[in-house]
Amino acid sequence: MNTKYHSRDYYLGLDIGGTKCGLVLGDKDFNLLEKIVFPTRTERGYREIIDEFISRAHYLLEKHGKNHLLKIGISCGGPLDSKKGIIYSPPNLPGWDSVPIVDIFKKEFDVDVEVQNDANACALAEWMMGAGVGTQNMIFLTFGTGMGAGLILNGQLYAGTNDLAGEVGHMRMAEDGPVGFGKAGSFEGFCSGGGIAQLAKSRMSENITAREVFEAANSGDPLAEEIVRISAEYLGKGLAVLIDILNPECIVIGSIYARNEAILKPYIEEVLSHEAIPAANKVCKILPAALGESIGDYAALCVAMN
Repeated sequence: MNTKYHSRDYYLGLDIGGTKCGLVLGDKDFNLLEKIVFPTRTERGYREIIDEFISRAHYLLEKHGKNHLLKIGISCGGPLDSKKGIIYSPPNLPGWDSVPIVDIFKKEFDVDVEVQNDANACALAEWMMGAGVGTQNMIFLTFGTGMGAGLILNGQLYAGTNDLAGEVGHMRMAEDGPVGFGKAGSFEGFCSGGGIAQLAKSRMSENITAREVFEAANSGDPLAEEIVRISAEYLGKGLAVLIDILNPECIVIGSIYARNEAILKPYIEEVLSHEAIPAANKVCKILPAALGESIGDYAALCVAMN
C-alpha cells in the first residue's frame, strides 16, 4: 500500500446510485483527474454492477498509474455499516442485501477502502471544500428527494452507534401532514421534493413537482407561495431543533434550498428568531451548499481523503 505522498498520487471515489454510478479520480488538492459515469441498471444485480465498477477502475488505474492509488472512498445510500463495510438493502438498490463492499474492493485493489452513506459523504465534501470549510461543527442537510443529514462534530464526521445519526427526516413535526420517511407529518414530509409535491396536490388536486411549485411561487402565484411558506416554516422549526441540540457553526443545505434560497430564507430567519436559543442562533449561519451539482463528484472522493 502507498504510505508516502507523491505529486502523482490520487484517490478514487465511487458513487453508487440507483439511477447512475460514478468513478472519480482526484488528488489531495481536490483536482479531478478523470470521471466516468455509467447507468446503474439495478435489474442486473449487485455483482454485475460491482464488476463494472472494478473493470472501469482498472482502466483508470492503468491510465494514471496503478501504483499511485492511495485509498478508495465509496458513497452509497443507506442503510449500511461503515465500520464493517457492509451495504444493507438500500431502497434504491434492490438485491443489495448484506454486500461486503469494502472487502470486495480492498481485496481487488490492495488499498484501504471506506464506505459512508451519501448524506455523510456530501457533508464531508461541503466541510472539506465547500460552504463548511474552516468549521468544527457543521450540519449538512440534503433537502432533495428526501431529507437527511450529515454531522461534523468537533472536527469529525459523526455517524452514530450504527450509522443512523443524522436521520433527521424521521422527526415528527406535526400530528398529520405529508408523508416522508414512512411517517405523516415528518420533517421529510414537509421538507423534501416529494413532500412539497404532496402539499401541492392536497391544495391543487393535481400532480406537480416541487420545482414547478417554486417556479410558480417566484412568478407570484399565491397558492404556490402558500405551499412554499408552509415548507419553509417547517424547515425553520427543524433547523431550530438542530441548533438547540447541536449548537453548530453552520448548517449547509443542498438541492432545493440551494436553488431557492432567496424565497426560503426570510421565512426561515423569522422562525429561527423565536424558536431557537438566541445565543445558539446567533453563532449559526444557514448556508446554501457551495458545490451545487458537482457535490456528487467530490463526495466519495472526500470519503477517501477524510
